[in-house]
Amino acid sequence: MGLRKDIWRPAIVDTPIEAIWARGSIDAFPLRWLPPMPSFCFLADPFGHWRDGKLHVFVETYDYRVRIGAIEVLIYDSEGRLLERGPVLNEPWHLSYPFIFEGEGETWMLPEAHRSGGLTLYRAVDYPYRWEAAARIALDHVAVDASPIFHDGLWWLFYTSASQEAHKMEALHVAWARSLTGPWTPHSGNPVRMDRASARPGGTPCIIDGRIILPVQDCSRTYGGAIRPLRIDRLTPDVFVAEVGPSLTPPASAAPYVEGLHTLTAAGPVTLIDMKRTELSLHGLSIELRREAGKLVRAARAGR
Repeated sequence: MGLRKDIWRPAIVDTPIEAIWARGSIDAFPLRWLPPMPSFCFLADPFGHWRDGKLHVFVETYDYRVRIGAIEVLIYDSEGRLLERGPVLNEPWHLSYPFIFEGEGETWMLPEAHRSGGLTLYRAVDYPYRWEAAARIALDHVAVDASPIFHDGLWWLFYTSASQEAHKMEALHVAWARSLTGPWTPHSGNPVRMDRASARPGGTPCIIDGRIILPVQDCSRTYGGAIRPLRIDRLTPDVFVAEVGPSLTPPASAAPYVEGLHTLTAAGPVTLIDMKRTELSLHGLSIELRREAGKLVRAARAGR
């Protein structure tokens, strides 16, 4: 509970992710903001997917009054005009980080859902609005922000651990499988990296010059303060060798959303990011107080 709330807002960067990594900055590239949200609501964790000449942007939608995220899609034409938007996935637990990708002849979504006690892979039934649970992925830990990539004949999954609050930010794990639906085998060196400044995944891994580059969050100063490239030099079921590059931070032109950047995702000719500002108000505290009071009332009624 507190007065200060993180408010995230995604944007479309008009350049491919490779150009951002090469430059080491977002400053030189134009941004197109996703629509604003009402007070104490936000969109975050944008992932893009092109189909039929349209960009589908999947995002977390969040309301501090409810505190359970859900997944929504915004559909843009090739000129960047918003055509439609709507809900995609709701569960009784919090959903975010809707990692959308193609593989094995299907379209998949692997959202963050550690409050469900596990990790569920969803398959598109009627793209983009209908999805079905296809597999429960069993790992060594309940995964946070799981990020897959196919490389050297295997599927790889990068994630942090929900076993401790600190490990969500600092304990990078890896698993591998021959099929998306498993079985998945945890890397023998897990956790392969312990560093609050460069462990939690923050977007789509990509392969540049033969190396995997994994966007990771720099949470050393604040949650989602910046994105850094984790360049993986060697990756086998028993070996993990990587080095981290300098931080990507919000450009000054994004003001007032300059207090954090925690997602960087590839979508062909464009890249998706989200940036944050913090909102300080008594109204925010009143929302928390009403929620806590509601919990007490429900608990008292249940105890009768």
